[in-house]
Amino acid sequence: MRTLVKLEIARTLRNRKFMFFTVVYPSVLFLLIAGSADADDRVPGTRLSMPLYYMVAMASFGALTAGLMGNGERIAKEREGGWTRQLRLTPLPGRGYVGAKIAVGAVATLPSIVIVFVVAAVAKGVRLDAAWEWPALTAAIWAGSLVFAALGVAIGYLASGDAVRPLTMIIYFGLSILGGLWMPTTSYPRWLENIGDYLPTHAYTALGQAIELGGAPHAKDVALLVGYLAVFAGGAAWLYRKDTRKA
Repeated sequence: MRTLVKLEIARTLRNRKFMFFTVVYPSVLFLLIAGSADADDRVPGTRLSMPLYYMVAMASFGALTAGLMGNGERIAKEREGGWTRQLRLTPLPGRGYVGAKIAVGAVATLPSIVIVFVVAAVAKGVRLDAAWEWPALTAAIWAGSLVFAALGVAIGYLASGDAVRPLTMIIYFGLSILGGLWMPTTSYPRWLENIGDYLPTHAYTALGQAIELGGAPHAKDVALLVGYLAVFAGGAAWLYRKDTRKA
């Protein structure tokens, strides 16, 4: 598994297009959305300024991009190309393959988070009340990214090579919009806001927002993310075994 993780990380870092959309693109979006806002502009329904809100939102968006766009399409192509069949001939267990894919998705997420934070601090002068909030914020968003890395693995085994991209894009934009990454859910109709409250992206951004306000993440948001992680990782493992039986 360690060898596979090293190979996957090296391959990911060489993919310039993927690295642009996961590392650079979220920072560009942050500047486009929050660039004209100042520290006095508050997001309705929250106690956060526009730069603070969108710093966490775009860092989370980068994690979502790394997890879904990286794992889903790559795994579907590996299945069609016969790479996963070759791996089954090695001593690598199924849980090792799934775990390696989730780990690589998390590794690709960290640069995106850090760069968004650096851009927010330098370009918009974003400051947090206490020094401990920066590492806590980074750790919370990084840990939460495992949910979307697991979802990406599940999608890769659920869809064929031709269907994986449209399916991924539907889930990608749906989770981003309804979860409040592009705009706060408080601006939505009440029924749509209620739906968004139970999506993993909403709970994910809520982790960082709670830390920005100087508190601890809410138990409901943590429980939702742990539940989603269990469902997605379990689904990915089941789909892997199902794909193995087909082969």
